[in-house]
Order: sequence, then structure tokens, then C-alpha cells
Amino acid sequence: MMKKFLIIFLLVFLGINTVYAKDAETLGDLRREYQNVLNKQKEYNNKSEQAKQEIKNKETAIAKAQEELTLAEHEEEETKLAIAESNERIEQLKLESEKVLQYMQQMQSKNAYVEYVTGSSSMTELITRLEAIKQVSGYIQDTLDNLEAEIKRNEQLVIELKEKQKALDEKITNYQAAIAKLETQAEEYNEFALSLDEEVAAAKELLDANVRICKETIGKTDDNVKLADCSKMPINGGWLKPLKSGVVTSPQGYRTHPVTGKVYSFHDGIDIGVSEGTPVYAAASGQVVAKVARSTCGGNKLFINVNIAGVQYTTWYYHLLRFNVEVGDIVTTDTIIGYVGGYSTSSRHGGYDTCTTGAHLHFGVQKGYYLTNGGVRTASVIVPPGFNNKEGYRFTNRTDFYQG
Repeated sequence: MMKKFLIIFLLVFLGINTVYAKDAETLGDLRREYQNVLNKQKEYNNKSEQAKQEIKNKETAIAKAQEELTLAEHEEEETKLAIAESNERIEQLKLESEKVLQYMQQMQSKNAYVEYVTGSSSMTELITRLEAIKQVSGYIQDTLDNLEAEIKRNEQLVIELKEKQKALDEKITNYQAAIAKLETQAEEYNEFALSLDEEVAAAKELLDANVRICKETIGKTDDNVKLADCSKMPINGGWLKPLKSGVVTSPQGYRTHPVTGKVYSFHDGIDIGVSEGTPVYAAASGQVVAKVARSTCGGNKLFINVNIAGVQYTTWYYHLLRFNVEVGDIVTTDTIIGYVGGYSTSSRHGGYDTCTTGAHLHFGVQKGYYLTNGGVRTASVIVPPGFNNKEGYRFTNRTDFYQG
């Protein structure tokens, strides 16, 4: 998902993600395309679930690392207290040893030490008194040495605990970053799956429509039946505008997206400002190959394959208020295919379309036949013929090239 996947441009920009599909020539091609989309839907749903499970695993690891971090912090505090206590004991023993040394010095200066030793009544007592003096001074020194060694051990332990805390902090940070990435991936897979749900519906609708048409026209529906034998695609001599009048509010090409604010996003068509409810016509005669209803980005979308002087094109119309045709229909330039939306359908005005701020038609053209907009590629998108690709370009009829 998240972003190492083959997500085409429209995933980011239009929120509609579909499987690339070249022109289908037979009913078998349509059936295989439908099965391919079903397989893709299952694949990405599985990947989405895997990403979600991985998130749970990482969250469990974070909880464990946080417990270890809390324990390490507690151990650090206990070690610091132990160091403080040891320092206090060292200071006390130093005071005691100083007193003993002072006493022994006093004894020596007054010959008390000699008297103490030589005043022994026997050799055994003499050895005992010498050993006592030795043990007292040795005990103090050993205790000091042990306490200093303990302090060094505790200080090293504090260093180790701090390193452990740092490692745990880094581990938690890495887990959190991994979760963020996985959540993005899961979100992408979910978005892909949702749009694949739409794609599955569109592919099934197109298949069913062509099966019906072939059955009615030639009485055959097997895989080898050619679509061209069932429904003759009309050939056009040129283009007409999809509206009787309007103004280009956003040309085709790279721009700063007016809703998301994404810099240099590619706008794969032109936006034509016009009142909501205005009839939309087919820019050329052709066949309706797909429609997507209530997309969260683009609203109601319609796709029509056309043939202009022997050249194949796919045309698309977004932000429709409602459809006026069905998949499989043969339409002419006089056919009202839908009506302009974009205002009441906007999420800003209580609708479902997050990629519009006002009433307009998004009209796009691409060379080549593609079942749905999943095949749309930046390289094959062209400026809709008959339009001046500049903001503010106005037209007052369907054949008008340029005014103002």
C-alpha cells in the first residue's frame, strides 16, 4: 500500500482506482477482465487484512517495550538511590576511620600504643592486641574498598540502563513509524478495495450489457463473439462540445489542486463552469462503457468510447448530478447523457463528492479505448478538441472555438 504499490495517478488525484484494461474485442475479453478485477479485489483485500494484523502485532510490541522501559526507569531510580546510600555510608566510614586514625596517632604520640602493646601480660595477649589493631584498620579499609566498588558497579548499571532506555525509545519510535506506514498502506488498500468494488460492478455491468446486446442482435453469447459484430460503433467526423455554453474554470495540465492543495497535481481534463442541472451531451457518438455512482472524488462519473475518423478515444464526464444513459447504450451527439452537478453533490454542501467546490463539468479525453478510467494515463491524455486550454475561455455554442 503503503507507497510501494502500483497505484496509478487517479488513485491519488481522483480517488478512483481501477485495473488497466485495453480495448476488449470479444465477450471472452470482457469475462476475463471481470474475473481479473475480482481477483485483484481479493488480493488487495487480503493485503489490507495483512497490514491490519501487522499493525496489531506492532502495537503489542510497543506495549511490551513500554513496559520494559517503565521497568528500566524504575531500576534506574533504585540504582541512583543505592548509589546515594552507598555514598552516605562511605562518608560515615571515612569519619569513623579518621577518628580511629586520630586515636591511634594520639596513642603513638604518648607512647600509649607502645604501652598498650607491651603491657600485655603474655605473648598470647600481645598477639591478640596487635591483631585487634590490624583488624580494626583492615575492616575500615575493606569496607571503604567494597563501597567504592559498589558505587562503580551502580554507576555502570545506570549507564547500561540509560542505554537500554535509549534502545527501547528507538524501538518504540520505529514501531510507531512502522504502524503509521502500515496504517497508510491499510488505508490505501481499503481505498483500492472500495474502488475495486465499484470496478467490479462496472465490469459486471458492461459484461451483462454486451451479453444482452449480442444475444438480441446475433443470438450468440460465447467467448468468441466479437463485440463489433453485436454493436456497430459509430464513426464520427469530428467533435462537439459537451455543453451548449460555459467557461473553463480550470484547464487541463499540472496545477495546485483547489481542494487538497497538492502542488503540481495533474488535472486530466478541463473544468467547465455552468449552472447545476445543465444538460450534458456526448461530445461524439459512441458507446457507454462504464459509470461510477457517487464516488467520493468525482461524484457520478460516466465513460464513453468514441471513434473519430478512425481514431479511438475514451471520453469521461465527472461531477454529474445524475445519469441519463445506461452502460452499453449507443449515444449520439444529440443524446443527453446526464446533468451537471458539483454543488449540491459537494461535501461542502452536504453531498458526497470531496473533489468539487461548485457546479461544473469535468470533461476529459484520452487516446485509445479503455473499459474504465483505470486505463487513463497522463501520457495519452489530450486537451479536449475544440477547447482553448486556458482559464477564462468562454464558448456560447457546441461548435464555437474561441470567444473572449
